[in-house]
Amino acid sequence: MGNYVRLHFDDQKPLILKSLNALDEKLDPHAFFRANRKHIINLQWVEKIEPWFSGGLQVTLKGGEKNEISRRQAIRFKEMMSL
Repeated sequence: MGNYVRLHFDDQKPLILKSLNALDEKLDPHAFFRANRKHIINLQWVEKIEPWFSGGLQVTLKGGEKNEISRRQAIRFKEMMSL
């Protein structure tokens, strides 16, 4: 969302003035993963991982939200999750 990031905490969704890159640099890489240009996911919230288009992956998070992991990031994600 431009220079803003929408965070999701259970039922709260605050908007903060930070870029996704700046936020990504501050998060623990063992707990959070940059899925694509628009999303960072909490690895503890991943419920399901499915193959997706062109070598990418789709993850379903607790609560049912689905996010695509880009083809480039899917390689890192598979290594990280030992898939």
